[in-house]
Amino acid sequence: MPHQILDLFPAGTTVDADGTLRFGGCRVDDLAREFGTPAIVVDETALRARAREYRTELTSRWPKARVVFASKSFPATAVQRVMVEEGLGLDVAGGGEILSALRAGVDPALLVLHGNAKSTEELQIAVDAGLGLVVVDNADDVDRLEQIVPEGRRQDVLVRIIPEVESSTHPHVQTGQVGSKFGLTIPVAKELIARIEASPKLSMRGVHAHVGSQIMDPSELAAAVAPLAELGTFPVYDLGGGLGARYTYDEHPASVAEYVEALLAAAREHLPADAELIIEPGRSMVNGSAMTLYTVTTVKRDARTFVAVDGGMGDNLEVALFAQRYEAALAGRLDDEAVEDVVVVGRHCESGDVLIDPLRLPEVHVGDLLAVPATGAYTHTMANNYNGYRRPPVVFVHDGQARAVIRRETWDDLFDRDL
Repeated sequence: MPHQILDLFPAGTTVDADGTLRFGGCRVDDLAREFGTPAIVVDETALRARAREYRTELTSRWPKARVVFASKSFPATAVQRVMVEEGLGLDVAGGGEILSALRAGVDPALLVLHGNAKSTEELQIAVDAGLGLVVVDNADDVDRLEQIVPEGRRQDVLVRIIPEVESSTHPHVQTGQVGSKFGLTIPVAKELIARIEASPKLSMRGVHAHVGSQIMDPSELAAAVAPLAELGTFPVYDLGGGLGARYTYDEHPASVAEYVEALLAAAREHLPADAELIIEPGRSMVNGSAMTLYTVTTVKRDARTFVAVDGGMGDNLEVALFAQRYEAALAGRLDDEAVEDVVVVGRHCESGDVLIDPLRLPEVHVGDLLAVPATGAYTHTMANNYNGYRRPPVVFVHDGQARAVIRRETWDDLFDRDL
C-alpha cells in the first residue's frame, strides 16, 4: 500500500515488510535501541546531495558565485564539515558558530559573519581567525572593528540593508521590512558605506540583504536585488537566503533551480555582470535530510486524545516560535490503518508544548515509535534544557550504517557549569 509520509522523507527511505520505516538504510527500531529516543537522525547522502544541488545550480548559471551555508539552521560541527567537503562556505552568526566552523575545517576566508549585536569578543575571534567577510549591521560594528583590526591590516566587510520587502512568511521570521531589527535603511546605509570607504582598517566589499525565512515564492526573495543596486557598484553582492522547506503534504516550495533562476534574473537586470554573488541557504539546505524519532510515553483519551512523546519543545521550538506544522507516522506500524485523530504533545510543563495538532494515526500504544520528518532545521540549534531535559543526540545514517556525531547529554552534563 502507498505510504504518503514517504513523500516528506529523503529519497531512498523505505518501509520493510513488517511496516517498519527504514531510513538511510537503517531500521528505526534498531536506531532507537542503539541511540535511544528522542534522536535527530540525518540521512548523510541526502544532506550531501542537497549541498551539491545548490552549488551546481548556482555556479552553472553564474560562475563567479558561491553558496554559503547558514550554519545557524544546523550548527553541528559534523554538518558544517559536510558542507565544507562539498565545496561550500559557511555563514556564522556568533562566536560559537565561528569556532565550530573552524573545527569543521573551513577555510576562514570562506566564512561570513552575521549578527545585529556582535560583541567585541566575537569580532576579536573573527579578526584573529582571518574571517573573509564581516557583515556590518550598525555603526557600532564599525567602531569595534576599527579598534580591533591591527595596524597595517584591513577587514573586508559587507553592509546589511533593509530592502523594504515585506514577505508573506510568519512575522517572527520576517527580516526585510522597515522596522526590522536587522540591517539599515538605504539612506542610513549610504552614510555608513561612506564612512567605511574612508576607513584605514576596513575594506568596503559590498552589500547584503535578506527578507526572511520559510518563503515559498522566490519572487519575494528576488525583490531584494534591486534595492541592493541602489547602494552603488561593488565587487560582492550577498543575496541572503530564505527559501522555504517542505514540512507538510500541502507545502510546495520552489525548487532550488527555480529559486536560483529568480535571483539571477534580477541580478542580470540590476547588478554588474562581473560581480561575485553569494547566497546563504539554511533551512532549505538541511530540513528535508533529517527526522526526529520519539517514543510514545503516554496516551490519554479524554476530551481529546493526547499522545505524549519523550521530547517536545526541548528539541523542537519551531511550533512555539511560529506555529510550524509537521506530519508524523508510527514508525513501526506504517501498514496499520489510521483510525483516530490525536494531538501529539511533548513532555514539558507548558500548554504550548504541542508538536502536531491534529494528526490522524492508527490506534496508538505506549512504546510506539513516532517519526517526524523534515526536522533538520532549527531543532538541534534551539534544543534546550527546559525541565532538566537532556538534549538529544544527532545521528548520521548512510547505506545502512549509523554513527552518533553528537552524543545525548548526560545528567552530569546538566550540572557541569555549577560552581
